[in-house]
Amino acid sequence: MPSKKYIELQEFTDDELKSELTETVSQYQKLKFDHALRGLENPLVLREVRRDIARLKTEVRSREIKAMTPEQLELRTKKLARRRK
Repeated sequence: MPSKKYIELQEFTDDELKSELTETVSQYQKLKFDHALRGLENPLVLREVRRDIARLKTEVRSREIKAMTPEQLELRTKKLARRRK
């Protein structure tokens, strides 16, 4: 069952997704810096933000793959097959 966050991401436009990704990455960097200097009250926030970044990147990549032409998909499957060997 998909999480609520994943379902919300599917409703975003491509531009909103990319802006959300940049905001989340900058937030993560700030949190890491603050944690290194004085520590965070709840360090598990870092893990949550990392997972949010992964969700965003996954959605961006899946949309890129859906937008590929059949020729591009053919090349992609060949590359994947070579990696598996």
